Amino acid sequence: MIRFTTAILKFKEQGEKTGWSSILIPAKIAQQLNPGVKKSFRVKGKFDKYTFDGMSLLPMGDGDFIIPLKADVHKATGKKAGGQLDVQLAFQPNAYQLDHEFMDCLNDEPRALEFFNSLTGSHRNYFSKWIESAKTSETKAKRIALAVNALANKWDYGQMIRSATQKRKEMRS
Repeated sequence: MIRFTTAILKFKEQGEKTGWSSILIPAKIAQQLNPGVKKSFRVKGKFDKYTFDGMSLLPMGDGDFIIPLKADVHKATGKKAGGQLDVQLAFQPNAYQLDHEFMDCLNDEPRALEFFNSLTGSHRNYFSKWIESAKTSETKAKRIALAVNALANKWDYGQMIRSATQKRKEMRS
């Protein structure tokens, strides 16, 4: 396990990464985690006291990597861009396993499954991890239904989330 302290960064204008918050993993540390690898790989560890499994290190082209931070990390650590995180990382050789209930439902919807399988592995994982992060079985079931419906309509994760957000706003109006 490698341990260091770093600041949470926020991308200004940088293509698809615009607005993302992340932490920088310098090349030296990345090489200690997974020597010789220059493409994305997974790690497990802690941000302060928040424990995680299977987060991706994304290459930035100069040997450095980043770990994008989602809202759940900000909420669990209570820190936003500019905040300092105590980081503990270890290479995670095992591939992430997609949620079995989600996959069972997708197997019943051939159009949704076909589109899902056309997505990159990381994009497939977004759906599954979002479903797994549900705190109740009711929320998990709603998320599975939403994801299967979105995939049947050939929507990616971002389109699905934007659509759901818009529907919630319309229902409140």
